[in-house]
Formats: sequence, C-alpha cells, structure tokens
Amino acid sequence: NRKRKPVAPSTLDNWERCLRNWLNPNIGDMPLASVGNLALRNLGETMVKGGLGASAIRSYANAVKMVVASAVNEEGDALYPRTWNHDFIDLPEDRNPKQLILASSVVTAVVGAPKEKYYRVFYALCASAGLRFGEALGIDISNISPDCTTIKICQKAWRGQIHDYLKSESGKREVDLHPTVAEMLKDFVGERKPGLLFCNRRGRQLAQSNILRRSLHPILASLDQPKTGCHAFRRFRITWLRRNLVPDELIRFWLGHAGRTMTDSYSKLKYDVEFRKQVVEKVGLGFELPSANAAVGPNGPKLE
Repeated sequence: NRKRKPVAPSTLDNWERCLRNWLNPNIGDMPLASVGNLALRNLGETMVKGGLGASAIRSYANAVKMVVASAVNEEGDALYPRTWNHDFIDLPEDRNPKQLILASSVVTAVVGAPKEKYYRVFYALCASAGLRFGEALGIDISNISPDCTTIKICQKAWRGQIHDYLKSESGKREVDLHPTVAEMLKDFVGERKPGLLFCNRRGRQLAQSNILRRSLHPILASLDQPKTGCHAFRRFRITWLRRNLVPDELIRFWLGHAGRTMTDSYSKLKYDVEFRKQVVEKVGLGFELPSANAAVGPNGPKLE
C-alpha cells in the first residue's frame, strides 16, 4: 500500500513463499540484531544443500537484507545498519542463466500445432508482439482498434484477477501488429463485444499454468525442444526486431521498456503511428502463420 514503488501481488506472493519455505524455518527465530554476514553465509550454504539454484538463492538473500533494513526508528533511521560482505557470504553466481529462445521454425510449429483456435491466436500474438503472458491474457476487446492493427496494453491478468497496472509505467503502451496477424485477430474476435480476448466459456480469464502444462510444454516436447516459458516469445521478437535494424526506441516502446538516455526522452518517434505501422509491416513476423484451411492430424497441422 505504500505510495512509493507499490508492490505487486505477484511479488508479495513470491516473498511470502520465500519466508514460509526457507527464511522462517532456518533463521526465523534469530533476533534481527544477530542476522549479519555469518547468518546469511550459513543460510546460503543451507539453500545450496537444499538444491536451490543460484538465481533463487540470490533472490532469497535479498529478501533477508530487506527484512533487516525494514527495522527503523521513529526518524526512519535503520536500527541494524549492515555492511554486507559478499565475498565472505560467498553465494553462488549464476554465470550461465538459462534464457532460451525459439528459432523461427519452432515458433512456426508452435503456432500451428494446437487444435484450439484460441491457442494458435495466443501464440501468434505473443510471438509477433512480444507480449508477456499476463499482458496477453489481460487484453480486453475494447482496447483493440477496429481494424485490429493496434492493441492498447493497459492491464494484466494474474490468477483470476485483472490488475489495472503493469510491471512499470513504460508497460502502458500501444503495440502495432503485422497485417496478417491483425487479420487473424479480427477473425478470432468476430462479433464479440467488450470482454477478455482470451477467456473460457464463462468469460473468465485463462490460467497461465494451464496454458504451459496443457499446451505449450507438450508441444515443445513433441518438437524435441527444451521446456521454456512465455518469455521465449519476447526474446524471439526482440531478436527479430534487432536483426532487422528496427530503431531501439521503437523496440523499447513495443516491448514496454523504459528509455535509457536523455536522448530517448527527447525523441518522440513512438508517437508517429504511421511510421510505426510502416516499420512493423516491413519487418515481418519472422515465422509463418498456419493457413486458414490447415488440416490437423495426429502429428499436428500440415502447413500449406
């Protein structure tokens, strides 16, 4: 509820899980005054023995630091100031983070594989627009332009809830679609009235976990591809845009990333809608859409 940098429910859920599974069982009874470099070092060794990866260990260690720093007096000064000695704490480093990216042929196969039309449209939209899964699942039809060439991203879906805020202020944006994807989307929307673009028969949002477990992961397994999540589509889109020399300002705008320099704040290229549409059409998709009359068999669709 804080006014400065409010915390999203998903972040709170991660912190609560961290406290419940690792921090409280191991150092929950320690006075904050005793939680220092040695305690964090011992906790790190415990998490390594428990099989946690380097990224998770680093995240959980940061949670310990936040708890210690949260204890302040009436003036807002830290009660237990710390100088953390990272060499002494000696947490493992994540030198080779797994950030898998899908090849163009794999994206083509993934988009064409599902029998369900909404899965095909969902994957095509994520790969062609670089949307986060929560953003895609939170799209309301009212935020799609009549010709379906532009989508306003202004909310996200999370565990049955619709949040009217995104990961950052830069996440509120417009995403331009290639004409072929826009045509596919327009056919999918049909005569439906405002409501979630992707929903079940009762109009409720789809669950990210179900999409991964029931559709994406089985498709990847059938293609002999490693298991990955939604961000593989974002990485594919960013890579394709850079490969085709799209201005960085447009890439950051479409993907919802903030500018890096003062020059970025001065440039207003993102407001040139005509130029944006020219670029997105010229760049293309980087993958193929299934034909309208693709025949779906036991081994997936046969693309024409």
